[in-house]
Amino acid sequence: MMRDIEEEVSLTRHLIGKNALNPKVLEAMRKVPRDRFVPPESKTYAYENRPLSIGYGQTISQPYIVALMTDLLDPEPDDVVLEIGTGSCYQAAVLSLLVKRVYTMEIIPELAEQAKERLKRLGYRNVEVRAGDGHYGWPEHAPYDGIIVTAATPSIPEPLLAQLKPGGRMVIPVGLPHQHQELMLVVKDERGQIETRSVLDVAFVPLTGGKTTEPEYKPATSANRTNSNGEQP
Repeated sequence: MMRDIEEEVSLTRHLIGKNALNPKVLEAMRKVPRDRFVPPESKTYAYENRPLSIGYGQTISQPYIVALMTDLLDPEPDDVVLEIGTGSCYQAAVLSLLVKRVYTMEIIPELAEQAKERLKRLGYRNVEVRAGDGHYGWPEHAPYDGIIVTAATPSIPEPLLAQLKPGGRMVIPVGLPHQHQELMLVVKDERGQIETRSVLDVAFVPLTGGKTTEPEYKPATSANRTNSNGEQP
């Protein structure tokens, strides 16, 4: 799996703007046992570089995409991070090794409950799971040093932008289901101004709940927009 991630980085280096990912991110990826986050029937494929179904119409993301999104977030040991779209809680587990605290939201109650049990069983103590609509974030613990969204939304939710700390980063796939989607890096500067950069094309399941039906966000301008072959989450 790690070799596949490194190969993907090499293939997309002109898009992501680097030749290698943060070694700390790669070490976290090595430590988290992906086979413990997939259904029994998928364990054979757990370390292949591809998404896998986890039920309820959801997936565990491709390892390369997990590593890339984590790297783009640029996590620091004292950071508090919000994740929208817990799913199997694999992404949350990777983040938990890199930051102080992870708050993660899942709109499907059954997946949220499974995630709570899995994290407890595997010993990830600095992750808190909440069942709820991630479009509106988790304001009680805001502002966040980083926000990571693991489902595609046609527009960047305003509540999430509001909950991002000045100097913080958000990584989010933007686009409509089964249509063009872009992985976006959103940076809020110290004055609260927002800058966005399109990293590469992706394909994610849609973010549900909130105002996620009508596209309001326009992709990055041609000056800072990049294209790539579609990557599966």
